[in-house]
Amino acid sequence: MKLAIMGAGAVGSSVAELAAEYDHEVVALADSNSAAVDAAGLTVESALERKQADGIVGDDDPQDALDSEYDVLVEATPTTLDDAQPGFGHVRTALERDRHVVLANKGPVAERYADVRALESESGGSVLFEATVGGAMPVLSTIDGFGADNITAARGVLNGTANFILSRMAAEGLDYEHVLAEAQDLGVAEADPTFDVEGIDAALKCVILANVLAQGEREFTLDDADIEGISDLPGSALDLAHEDGQTIRLIGEVTDDGVRVGPRLVAEHSAVAPTGTRNIVQFETKHAGRLNVSGRGAGGPETATAVLADVDRLPPL
Repeated sequence: MKLAIMGAGAVGSSVAELAAEYDHEVVALADSNSAAVDAAGLTVESALERKQADGIVGDDDPQDALDSEYDVLVEATPTTLDDAQPGFGHVRTALERDRHVVLANKGPVAERYADVRALESESGGSVLFEATVGGAMPVLSTIDGFGADNITAARGVLNGTANFILSRMAAEGLDYEHVLAEAQDLGVAEADPTFDVEGIDAALKCVILANVLAQGEREFTLDDADIEGISDLPGSALDLAHEDGQTIRLIGEVTDDGVRVGPRLVAEHSAVAPTGTRNIVQFETKHAGRLNVSGRGAGGPETATAVLADVDRLPPL
């Protein structure tokens, strides 16, 4: 497949770097201000070296990447809320050209799921978005294989930054501000960690899960989620939990009652108490009990593997 990649951050760059290993060719790579386009195939290394040295990937305009001759548009620009732009516009452009779309950007399927599906229904292209929920973890493909009708609920830990902070607070008896600073020094937390520590990132992932499980019967957006973060959680709460053999994790839940994200007491050594940056999703099924999917929920190469697995699933145009 010929790929046009919108977004040259950690995920977009990793997709570009790994594409050849999956027998795909990158013909366009764009960041917010520039693009490199070559119908014969980009020299990815050169484009990324230029991004590092000059802050641009090439001399073309991002619109040139959207207009290029590709089979699959990989949407890896930063997630935005409300109208989900510019990512949604990129999706629209590709589908109106009867091209496939693979999303790493959560915005279009968390905030405008029905719009995306409507565009897809009128297009010769398809939309896949495994990478939007759980990085490298095969969460959505598990639903697809198992059948959404056979899954009654989902819950789990869906943000590695928050999980790292809570793990360290519990293990070392440290307060939130101390561990946040440590996470930022290690590159685990962003300079502005709001999306992660206030539960927004986990909620977006849960909203996407809810949309997939609803199968078009209802559309969920972030406004439908009940969200509570961890920034006000005192270290003493974790100490008290430990005395009872429990700990606290930021848990996202998708049930018949809706979408909820917040700090919850869980058994200290349970599956939903992973340590560090690991994520887990638990599915409750009608006939097979509880099914766990766990792994690395973020990271450039990790998320890129989910993007490229989606590309491999797409039919030829």
